[in-house]
This record gives sequence, C-alpha cells and structure tokens, in this order.
Amino acid sequence: FVLLTLALLAAAYWYLQPTPPKVVTLATGQEQGAYDAFGRRYAQWLGRYGIEVRLRPTQGAAENLDLLRDPDSGIDLAFVQGGADAEAPSPGQPREDDLVALGSLFYEPVWLFYREESARQRLGHDVIESLTELRGWHMNVGPPGSGVPNLMLRLLQANKIDAGDLQLGELSQSPAVAAMLEGRIDAVAFASAPEALLVQMLLQTPGIRLLDFSQAEAYSRRYPFLSPVTLPRGVVDLAADRPPQDIRLIAPTAMLVARDDIHPALAQLFVQAAQAIHGEAGWFQRRGDFPSARSLEWPLAKEAERYLRAGPPWLQRYLPFWLANLIDRMWVVLLSLVAVLIPLSRVLPPLYEFRVRSRVFRWYGQLRRIEDDLAEGGERPSALLARLDELDARVERLTVPLSHADELYALRSHIRMVRDKLLQMMGAGGEPAGG
Repeated sequence: FVLLTLALLAAAYWYLQPTPPKVVTLATGQEQGAYDAFGRRYAQWLGRYGIEVRLRPTQGAAENLDLLRDPDSGIDLAFVQGGADAEAPSPGQPREDDLVALGSLFYEPVWLFYREESARQRLGHDVIESLTELRGWHMNVGPPGSGVPNLMLRLLQANKIDAGDLQLGELSQSPAVAAMLEGRIDAVAFASAPEALLVQMLLQTPGIRLLDFSQAEAYSRRYPFLSPVTLPRGVVDLAADRPPQDIRLIAPTAMLVARDDIHPALAQLFVQAAQAIHGEAGWFQRRGDFPSARSLEWPLAKEAERYLRAGPPWLQRYLPFWLANLIDRMWVVLLSLVAVLIPLSRVLPPLYEFRVRSRVFRWYGQLRRIEDDLAEGGERPSALLARLDELDARVERLTVPLSHADELYALRSHIRMVRDKLLQMMGAGGEPAGG
C-alpha cells in the first residue's frame, strides 16, 4: 500500500513537474534602455527564489519577438512593445504563434525629441505642431530590430508621409542622441519608459524640445495598442518647472510575452515580480495600474489571469514559495490519490488477512494427507510419524502476527492430536494391516 502510494506520487510529480526550472532567459533591449534596466531588476527579484534570470541584450521589441518565435533561440520570455509586431494579424483574427502575455507592464511613450535650431531653420519657429512638419528632416528611428521603426512608419503613413519624404536613420539610442546633440541629425524618436537615463537627460537639455502630440486621442482611437498619456507640468523638475506645460504623448504599452509552454509557477513568479517592480505610481500611471490585462496583443496566460484577478495564492501568505507551489500544483492529484486509495484501503485488510492465514492453512493439507494415510493403513506408522515430525518442525519455524497466533496454535494442537492417535495405534500392536 505504501509502495503503491509512493509510486503514484512519483508518477504525478514527474508528469506535472511542479517545480519551475532554475534558469530562464529573458530578452531585454538595448543597453542603457528601460528594458535593460528592468531586466536587471527582474533578475534580482527572482534571484531571491533561487531562479537565475539570464539577460539577453537585443536591438528591441521586434528582435525579441523573432527570438521568441524561434524554438532554437533559447529565449523563454521577452519585453515587447505594443505595435512592434510586423506580423500582427488583421483586427478580429486570431494569432497563429504559440505566445502568451503575462500582462502589460508600463506605458512606453513615443519620445520624439528634436533640435529647436533645426525647427527654426526649416520652419521659422521653435515648436513643431504635428508630424506633417517633419518632411525633409533627418530623423533617427532606431535599428531594424527595435519596435520603433514599425511603429513610426504606421504613424507617418497615418499623416500621409512616405518614408522617402524624410531621411530615416537606424542608429541605436545612445549614438543617435549623441549625433543629435552634435547637430548631425535633426530629431530622434524612440519608445521608452520615463525611467530611461536618455529620456531624463534629454528632458533637461537646453535646445532640445519634446514633440507635443496634440492629436494623441485620435491616434489612440485609430490604433488600439496606443494610449493617450500626459507628461505633467513640472514632473521632471518642480523647482525649475520642467516641462513648463503639460505635454500630450502617445504610448504603446510594454508587455511581458512568453512561450505558451512556460512553467505555470515561473509565469506566476514573473507576474509577482511585475507587481513589485511596476505597481507603484509613476509619471503616467497611478499606484496599482500595472501590471494589468489591458492593451494586450496576445492571449493572457492562465496563471497571469489568475494572479491579476485574485492576487497571490492563499498558501503563499503562510508558506515558503516552493512548498506553497508544490501543494498548489499537486492538490488535485492528492485528492485523486485519496479517492483511489480509500476504496483500496478497504480491500487491502481482507487481502492481508487472507495472506497471513494462508501461511497457516497451507499446512493443513499435508496434515490431512498424513491422517488419511493413517486411516487407510497404506504406510508404516513409523514413516507417518517421521512425516508428522517434519511437518511439526516446519510449523515451529513459522512466524505470524500476534493477531493471528490463534490459527498457528490451533494447527500445532491438531498436529499433536494426530500424533497422539498415531502413537496409540503403534502402542496397541503396532503396524496396521498391509504395513
């Protein structure tokens, strides 16, 4: 019974794999970018639970999606910017890839910084009112692996601007910002969280201005993955009143995307990490806005949906993660085992009793044959006595539980009864007829 129980538990453990893998690879983004910074925070947070998060720097969201779709890339999860997928299906059509979302993490506004001097030279004034005024400009949109080129092409097309109407650069963020500060390019566009160092620096650089998307609400209606957000006045530096007025921006939502075969416990841990890292108030969100199930372009993983709806499992409030996860993953199996083992436990005692009693009763057959031979007189009493002594010697070596000792002692008394009968016959004249 114990061996059967252990075997069933071992089989269930092997099938369910309740413990998550100890090593996972997360695709981030360019160095010094928001994805890179958040990736290090995720690695530190999950390290407390014994999970090693290996970070893979990339050019950005588009490359991250390619890596996730490549089964040989070794990437398990990745940060993905909304609108970065060049293979996005038409509205209303399901996706055909094997990816799931673990939640939206933060707004990732489109930051379009430009040189005031370039605006004065080309337009005669310092402030750009819309994207249509960028014709003829030299603007950097980032390398092909990032999500910004695809996004910016959509925005330019919505404003009836062809890619040939301006010169688009493909430098990564840091070299592009350096080139703009040196006057070699007019503007840079990238999508990033406000925590990124380049964003913080450019917002406070004299001569560099941030484009105010006055049509932000219209963009969000046209593209569901975009949200209108506002950079509040003075949020960068209250003392210096930077920015000096509210600035309207459009923001895709950064998502955490994984393969659909991600271990449930690992998915839950990443959502908990997202809650700890992105759940506080920021420039564009209030406390508790993220992580969320809004603005997702992939189906939400079941474990992520469960966590976002009900919070952490009840057991994790009182038990270590590994034990709470083990119980949480195995409780259905444990109940199934109980349902199987309870009826089995009722069958086992009779089987056990039969097994013990059979060790005693099997000798009654030999005793009966000796007694029959004695009655028939077909064998000398001395030979029968020898057979009886051998039987008695074997029975003396027999061990049974105390609860069944009465059957053993009954057998030995019956052996003595047959011996007494045999000895009486031998003392009365000896050999039976035919002996």
